[in-house]
Amino acid sequence: MDFEPRRIALIKPSALGDIMHSLPVLTALRQRFPKAHIAWVVNRLYEPLLRGHPHLDAVISFDRSLGRGGCVAAALGFGRLLRALRRERFDCAIDLQGLLRSGLMTFATRAKLRVGLASAREGAGLFYNRRVDDRHGVAHAVDRYWRVAVALGAGVGAKQFVLPLAADAQHWARAALDGKPRPWLAIGVGARWPTKRWPPEHFARLVQRALDKFGGTAIFVGSADETMLTRRAVNHLSGNVLDFTGKTTLPQLAAILAESDVMLANDTGPLHMAVALGRPVVAPYTCTLVERTGPYGHYAAGAAATSVWCRGSYLKRCDRLECMDELTPDRLWIPLHDLLLTCLRHRQSA
Repeated sequence: MDFEPRRIALIKPSALGDIMHSLPVLTALRQRFPKAHIAWVVNRLYEPLLRGHPHLDAVISFDRSLGRGGCVAAALGFGRLLRALRRERFDCAIDLQGLLRSGLMTFATRAKLRVGLASAREGAGLFYNRRVDDRHGVAHAVDRYWRVAVALGAGVGAKQFVLPLAADAQHWARAALDGKPRPWLAIGVGARWPTKRWPPEHFARLVQRALDKFGGTAIFVGSADETMLTRRAVNHLSGNVLDFTGKTTLPQLAAILAESDVMLANDTGPLHMAVALGRPVVAPYTCTLVERTGPYGHYAAGAAATSVWCRGSYLKRCDRLECMDELTPDRLWIPLHDLLLTCLRHRQSA
């Protein structure tokens, strides 16, 4: 690409897992355009995770929750964001979200080059002047976003996931885990979609088996609205258990995952955060496909998918949920056992 942008806006407001999948694009852009000013436009909820990122010059955050104050408050807040984006004088805007709201953000920059994926929905593609084709074949989200980097001449090296850890969060996590027996198994039983929530009782059976075999500590994490799901699992467990569900900030969650030996979780943001941090994972896959949103790269070996007729339907709600019974804890025991055994051997040889 002959065009050398001076100011780049990377628009990926949410959600947590999608932000993790987008990290390689940011690093590729920094490597290709080392002198450019790069800003990430993100929902304020996720801004702490990007703060201090070595490849970012700025984070432009907005409060998505303003919409709860009514249509007028939402419109005024969104209008302020659009005006702020225009004032930044970006000459390249990249929309990795691909929805109407992010398309409007892209257009508001008035950038000379406005890039997005051809699969963008809700008319977002109307606001681009360059569309990157991502509609052929089944591709992982990381690889789909990477096509944008390639189109801009940036995707020439290996994909790198760079996620900074806040020093105070690291100190907190190490203090919280100090003295707890290893291996440290992080567990996330929640998920926003009911169809992605493997039953807490399944998690409990699997975790208890791991504790009985390897000892260690079960460390539950998640958002406050997942507290009851965690409690259902914890109530079936005996052994060393820590419950941080609803008790951590996002930087603290990242720090806990970075310290963990293995993570066991549904197809959710914390799972993909663990992968971005280089932690091995085990995950049940019911309504989503490992090929599209599974743990990326060689980490996909820890994913176990249902084989029911409607697998990979991406339905957010379902009255049947046959996959939950079909995908038994025994199916996930093999990858979990192998990862924990590897951790044990590494500790013994260290």
